[in-house]
Amino acid sequence: MDYSNIEVNKKLKIIFMGTPEFSVPILEGLLEKYDIRAVITQPDRVSKNNKVNIPPVKELANKHTILVLQPENIDDSADIVLALEPDLIITCAYGQKIPKAILDYPRLGCINVHASLLPKLRGGAPIHRAIINGHKQTGITIMHMNEGLDQGDIISQEVVEITDQDTASSLHEKLSIVGRDLLLKTLPSIIDGTAPRTPQNKDEATFAFVIKREDEKINFSKTKKQIYNQIRGLNSWPGAYCYFTGKILKVWESYTTDRFFSSAFDGQITAIYEDGFGVKVSNGEVVFTVVQLEGKTKMKAIDFINGFKNKDELIGKILD
Repeated sequence: MDYSNIEVNKKLKIIFMGTPEFSVPILEGLLEKYDIRAVITQPDRVSKNNKVNIPPVKELANKHTILVLQPENIDDSADIVLALEPDLIITCAYGQKIPKAILDYPRLGCINVHASLLPKLRGGAPIHRAIINGHKQTGITIMHMNEGLDQGDIISQEVVEITDQDTASSLHEKLSIVGRDLLLKTLPSIIDGTAPRTPQNKDEATFAFVIKREDEKINFSKTKKQIYNQIRGLNSWPGAYCYFTGKILKVWESYTTDRFFSSAFDGQITAIYEDGFGVKVSNGEVVFTVVQLEGKTKMKAIDFINGFKNKDELIGKILD
């Protein structure tokens, strides 16, 4: 996007609240034209191998020497936020519910950048769910925040097409850039008080609940399209999986065929191809092309197959 036609405003006191990689382009765009007084993000987390995981938004803020606050519970830190006297708060994938005391304070309100066309896909996993559910379109919504879950009045929206080849990762990248550009285009009207407020139709609301472990497990009694969508909707995190000889087998990439096996069991390996292996599902076959066996690195499915002395013995094995 060309930022040159957007007037720089360094007088506003703006606080940005966000955490993951998705929020980074949004903050980068804001830093081009606005004075961000503080960034509020989730605390650093320590992984199982004792590695400290720093929120991507914090890393960007540190590069620009911006004040960073990382409250464990934003409800307990409202006074600290209000002491900064923000005129406007902008949130994007922050990860905590904003308390009323903060929502009510800024004279220009609290604005959220949400990765769906609200009221569709309210909640914490709109990108994953859009693909898993087989949607052909999604988008970005800039909205006024209230105490409800993504229920605030809509200011602006932009549609993004979902291709059959999109994964959660590729759609994440597209929506992040669209979110940045739409926010920068919308902000002048928010600042001068002319931004529209379109109430959401609650009767059209759907939900994008956070991905749980049970959402990751492949159910081979589902259709090939459902399983294909699940695999790409969980790529590149957290990954769809099944069990192969008692070990977790994550499936990162796949495609479907028109073959049907009336005598095979759902989950049974049907064939070995040049690029992977086929698995029987309720109405046909899904071919796994990139997999990752528990304790191993991600690899092409054909390399996984070549690790067995007798590849033909794989045909007929059951994945569950």
